[in-house]
Amino acid sequence: MMINSPIHNAASGRFKPWRMLLWLLLAQIMVAFIGRSLGPLGVLIEEDLYLTKAQVGLLPSALFLGQALVSIPTGFFVDRFGSRPLLVVLASALGISFLLMTFQSTFVLMLLLVMIGGIGYGGMHPTSNRGIVYWFPKNKRGAAMGIKQMGITFGSALSAILLLPLAETYGWRTAVLLASLGLIATGFLAFFLYRDPDNEKPSKNQKISVRSTLSATLKMVKNKPLLLISLSAMGINGAQMCLNTYLVLFTYEQIGIDLVFAGFLFVVSEVGGSFGRIGWGIISDRVFGGERLKVMTIIVMITFFASIVVAFLPAGTPFELMVPLFLLFGFSVSGFNGIWMNLASELVSKEEAGLSSGFSITLGSLGVILIPPLFGVIVDHSGYTFGWLLISFLMIVVFLLIRYLNKIR
Repeated sequence: MMINSPIHNAASGRFKPWRMLLWLLLAQIMVAFIGRSLGPLGVLIEEDLYLTKAQVGLLPSALFLGQALVSIPTGFFVDRFGSRPLLVVLASALGISFLLMTFQSTFVLMLLLVMIGGIGYGGMHPTSNRGIVYWFPKNKRGAAMGIKQMGITFGSALSAILLLPLAETYGWRTAVLLASLGLIATGFLAFFLYRDPDNEKPSKNQKISVRSTLSATLKMVKNKPLLLISLSAMGINGAQMCLNTYLVLFTYEQIGIDLVFAGFLFVVSEVGGSFGRIGWGIISDRVFGGERLKVMTIIVMITFFASIVVAFLPAGTPFELMVPLFLLFGFSVSGFNGIWMNLASELVSKEEAGLSSGFSITLGSLGVILIPPLFGVIVDHSGYTFGWLLISFLMIVVFLLIRYLNKIR
């Protein structure tokens, strides 16, 4: 039969990596759809629980604390067992914790459940990164990683498009509960349809112990380029999450636009980030020949200038002027993740790709844990201008780290 012909099998094999990428992308979208909903829904959660801006900033911090705690162990497990079984486990962890969160009114308990959800959210990164590293050669990996990472910003944008209007009508708890059920279903779907590469079996003979974990982690710490790129990601990640967490609040309260339009600006920034994650990956592959650090430098410079402009936006700024501004802001600060993940994976051997991703994500997560609450404290005491200038200062620090990394490579 034609379906079993060599030509058909060759074509099927050629497209198989892209089919597998589709399931990794779907899992990434749904994980972000839930986890990143804390940004657009923050204003409604703030009103419901009577929170300060600093407390609103603690919500994503709790999510990324869970990510920081789990990224290295997940890196070990995915290197040993492969990506497939972890897809359903991690999706269920996030979905169930956020589902339970909708029944809570105590802020501390909500933070705890968000942190547990961060285990599923953060663990999905090394899990899906390993799939990209094994399914795609290096000359196609930038675009593939960018597409997969686009799932984060795309899912985040979907949460503003779908969950924010739903939450305005029925309450944020109903919206998050329904989305959590959808995430759990997606995890099982990805488990049944995704496959790890046949020729790259996980290292099941590798023993996981406290000693081996510490030894392998110490090896990552001693990898100075990996350490420097992870510290750089700490600053950019923190800036990205400040934009996600406070954009709606800033434009609604400070600029004075309608909440729906503020949510639309959030979508615009995340659409920019989605294009950035693919665009920067293609640019790094085809324009710079895989030189990811040059692309990172450009991203940092754009973020620096965008944050300065936003810092001095006056109240009443026309909506039409803010659309291209936040599109560019998102394109840079939310578009860098694919470049970062490629760097973290390519600085070690393929067999250590899961662990290096987990290590880098752990350090990068510290920026998301610490910087948004600091941004909120600054806003509570000094206003939004100084909050956005904090991001400008962070970009100067990151620029210097990248310059130093360029010298020692």
